[in-house]
Amino acid sequence: MAFQTNKSDEAITDINVTPLVDVSLVLVIIFMAVAPFAVQSGIKVLQSKASAQVGKVSLSESLQVKLTVEGRITLNGAEIQTADFPLRIAAALLTSKDKFVIIKADDGNKVGDVVGLMDTAKQAGALKMALMKNQGAAPGISDTPQTTGRKAARRRKVRVP
Repeated sequence: MAFQTNKSDEAITDINVTPLVDVSLVLVIIFMAVAPFAVQSGIKVLQSKASAQVGKVSLSESLQVKLTVEGRITLNGAEIQTADFPLRIAAALLTSKDKFVIIKADDGNKVGDVVGLMDTAKQAGALKMALMKNQGAAPGISDTPQTTGRKAARRRKVRVP
């Protein structure tokens, strides 16, 4: 019997793939288990174009909440303190027939402030809500982009050398 043993000092260059596959499969399983928790549910918002107000609910039957950039809150035109808002809107919703709240906010308002008003109104008993943009632009915010240079000069029909 001729056994031939190779007792050379050569390095092993083969990679053992089994641990690599095991770790990869474990990571895939972890990501599959965690992925549904990573997706946050949000509020679906449909943005409509500004047009004439037509609907079942008149403005006199609904509650109007206005939030300014400075943080002042008005309820149906009367300015109220932020701390009094939950009690005042709950009282107003008790007398409201359809429990419809219109929240108006400026462009400069933080989303968290507006969502806080929505949450408070919902907890106070509002069944329907609408978000509207204030007609007056916030100070320092312009709706039209400011352009300079040749293109802007052409629009203004000014000759630039």
